[in-house]
Order: sequence, then structure tokens, then C-alpha cells
Amino acid sequence: MRLVLQLVARLLLIVVLCLGAATVWATFDAYRSVDRATAASAQRVAQALQALYWRELLLRSSRAREHLLPVPDWRTLETMKLISPGVCVEFQPAVAFEKPLCGQSEGLGKAAPRWFAAIVPTFLGSHAEVIRPVSPRAAAAGTVVATPDGAAAVSLAWEYILNVIDVALLMAAAIALLASLAIAHALAPARTIVTALQRMARGQYRTKLPRFRSMELAMIGSAVGELGNRLEEATEQRAALTRRLIEIRDDERRALARELHDEFGQNLSAILAFANTIETASTKDRSTGIAQDARMISQATHHLMASLRDALKRLRNPLPEELGLEASLVNLVDSWRSQSAARPTIQLDLRGDLTDISGSAANTAYRVAQECLTNALRHGAAREISLRVERRAGEGDALLIRVEDDGGGDAARVAQSTGFGLTGIRERVTAAGGSLSILPARGGLSVAATIPLAA
Repeated sequence: MRLVLQLVARLLLIVVLCLGAATVWATFDAYRSVDRATAASAQRVAQALQALYWRELLLRSSRAREHLLPVPDWRTLETMKLISPGVCVEFQPAVAFEKPLCGQSEGLGKAAPRWFAAIVPTFLGSHAEVIRPVSPRAAAAGTVVATPDGAAAVSLAWEYILNVIDVALLMAAAIALLASLAIAHALAPARTIVTALQRMARGQYRTKLPRFRSMELAMIGSAVGELGNRLEEATEQRAALTRRLIEIRDDERRALARELHDEFGQNLSAILAFANTIETASTKDRSTGIAQDARMISQATHHLMASLRDALKRLRNPLPEELGLEASLVNLVDSWRSQSAARPTIQLDLRGDLTDISGSAANTAYRVAQECLTNALRHGAAREISLRVERRAGEGDALLIRVEDDGGGDAARVAQSTGFGLTGIRERVTAAGGSLSILPARGGLSVAATIPLAA
């Protein structure tokens, strides 16, 4: 899952949790606001009746002071204005058949759903009535009792929640949208960093990244650039070391070829001469057994000399140094064709100007073609092998060597092979600054090497 989507999902989860917390708090505050309204209504009505009490006390005679009560005209419109909606107020001791005076509860809001009306009182509890004395200094003046209406409280809480939810949802949507855009904009440079890493995976190590405003992304970009520089230096050092090792190996092979030619060649020639002398002497003496043994020694010596010549061909200087790349490739294919008529068909396709290609590039191309042909002929059941060498001139001057066969084979297994031959050509191509790929072809394998000539 993309990082932007993960951050947005987490942000939405946080918004939902905050919205739920705000809803719970709004429900609690709206439900308990009825208690505050009840207490305020009782206090206002008590103060109004207190003023009425003292006014009547001054107007009446002192004989009836102890029996003085507020007159019935306290139930007026002015008193109704002092009572909050959903609250009922009564005076005690009450007059016979007197009903509580209630605030207007209609229009408080929509009726709450049944589940809400059942859940809220269960968790938040019921409302308590509020009692206030008309006059703290005169207990006989009576008391004011304010009682909240439970249904009105639930309706008020539901209406308050609906209003809060509308605003909260709008704010949550705006916050989520703006935060998502901000997160996407902040993480946009990550695509540039990933692209740079992909180029580095393809071998383009020195990749310059733009300067990022974010400190964290700037640190990542700097680390990626430093990593690319170090990889480039390590690759160059490895290529130089590989080239040096190849040079040392070629020198050792040439020295070994001289030793084999001088020592083994002379000794085999001497053995062959001695065997011929013994065979000639035995023939004159009519010793058929000794002559037969001498001929067997001669045959074995001829076989050893042929093997030695083949080894010297492989160990001596590459043919491109003597014949050039084009002639050496033709000679290579002809030598394979002449070994046996049962060999598969080898097609040679040369394209472009190969005359001026020499040095390590020519030697590397020859060794790659030689090793690929050897593998196709020895390890596969190919009936047709195609060797194509093409020079791609222009700005990216390079040499392409491709060997395809129809002998089957698993490209993935061959690509992971650690055999000496495949490892050797991979090292040569890498040292030359090129690339090697092993892919499946029609009925077999395709080995392609690209060697830059500009280097």
C-alpha cells in the first residue's frame, strides 16, 4: 500500500475518533445543560417571587404577616419568560388544584430516535429537581421547585448533536481533504528519489537529485547521491582490478603456453622418434610384438601432441591480435564447422565496420563468442546456432554480440550459474564497461553482450 494512502487512512481514523469524542462530549454537555437551565429557572423565579413577597408584605397589615403567601397573580407572562424551555416550576406550599408552570418545550428540535432516548438516560442518569427558597430570611414565604422534563432534555441533546455533527463533519471533511493534499505534496519528491534509485539499479550511479525543502527528504537525497558516488567509485575500482586480473591471467597463460611448447613438445617429439626407431629395428629383427608396442606408443604420442596443440591454441594470444576481429570470428566458426559433419548448423552474421576494433574490446568480443559457442555445442542439443556481431555506430558506439540456439535450456538457471566459463566472460564484459544478459529464445537460449567502444 502506498505511503500516501497509509497516511491519509491514519488521518481519517484520527478524524473519526475525534469526531466520535466530540459527539460524546456534545451529548453529555447538551444533556446536562438541562440541569443548568433548571437551576437557573428556579433561581430567577425565586427572585421574582421574593420581590413579590416583600411588596405584599409592605401593603398588608402586620396581623397577617405570619400567614402571608404570594398572591395567585405570580403565574403571569412575565414569570413564564423566566422559565427555560423544558422546565416546569411550582410554588410550595401549593394552592389546591394548582398545576406547575412549564416553559414552552415545543420547537426544541426533532424527536430523538428511540435508541437514543433509551441509551442517553441509561448512561448519563436522570435529572434532579431544584429547590430554591423564596426568601432566605423568611421561611414562611415558601419555596420554588423546578423540575426538568426528561423528554425535552433528550430532544434538546439530539438537536444539539445534529447541529454539532453537521459542523464537525464539514470540518472533518475539509481537514481530511486539505491534509491529504498537504501529505501528497510533501511526499511528491519520494517519486523522484525512487526514480533515482531505479536508475542506480540499472547502473547509472551518478544521479543528481534536486534540492528538497523538507529536511528529512533533503537528508535522504544527500544519502542517495553519496551512495551513488561510492557505487560508481567501487564499480570503477572493481573494473580496473578485473582488467588487471585478466591481464595477469593472459600473461600466465602465455607463459604456460611457452612452457608447454618448449618442454612437453620437445619431450613428445623425442618419444615419437624413439618409438619410430624401436618400430623400425623390431621390423628388421622380425619382432612383431615389440613393433606393435612401438606403434601403440607412437599413436598415444600423436594423440598427446594433438591435445597439446589444442591447449596451445586456447592458451596463446587471442586471434584478434593477429588476424583482427572479423577474420578471427570467421576462423572460429570454420574451426567448429570442420570438426564434425554431425555438428549443428552455425550461422555467422557480421554487421557494421569491424576493421578498426582492436585491443581489449576485440579480445573480449572474441572470448564471449568463443565461450558461448562452446557452451551451445557441448551442453545443449541444438540443431542451429546463430552468432551475430553488430557494431552500433553513433553517439553510443558499442559492439553487440548475440548467440542464440534452439537446444532448450533454462535461462534462469543458466543466468545463476557459477561456472568458470560464464563467470569469466561476465568478468570480461564488466571490466570492459559492458553488460551481459541471458534470456530465453525460440526453443533455446539467447546470450547477449554489449561492449562500449568509446571507453
